[in-house]
Amino acid sequence: MTALVRPDLDLYDSWAECIQDFGTETIHGSGVWNLTDGVLEPTRESCAFLIDVARRVADLGRPPAEDRVHCEQYWVTSGGEVIGFVSFRRSIETEFLRTEGGHIGYSIRPSHRRLGHASRALGLTLDRARAIGLDRVLITCDEDNIGSARTIESQGGVFERVVKDKRRYWIDL
Repeated sequence: MTALVRPDLDLYDSWAECIQDFGTETIHGSGVWNLTDGVLEPTRESCAFLIDVARRVADLGRPPAEDRVHCEQYWVTSGGEVIGFVSFRRSIETEFLRTEGGHIGYSIRPSHRRLGHASRALGLTLDRARAIGLDRVLITCDEDNIGSARTIESQGGVFERVVKDKRRYWIDL
């Protein structure tokens, strides 16, 4: 069963296997952009650093860094195995998020795609958005990412337009 869990070092081995499965592919939804060098190595140190960053960016008691918003990061699991990542941004108050990033980013490791995990993970994230009182969310995907477009549409996404090679969808909650 697909589930969302908070990043935890207890899942390091599974996380590292997931990172390796992505290979050189960009890992959307992972929070990799928070690493200082932009590279996500499957080491315990990288994992611990990413977990620390995830806790800090989600902490509502701390103001977000400039040009950032509070963000909840989750690992997508199935049977206790890390199979992907979700970032849920509580607001889209930056220009980048309003135009390209949206409220939710997600990525499922290549060996677990086309099994419904992305749709289920997105649905669980939409439940979280409802729980904090959002009325609607913006979700984007690359213009040529048909799989992601179908995932968003399966959860009620209504296509708005393309901006900077990103398909923009709104989902009313």
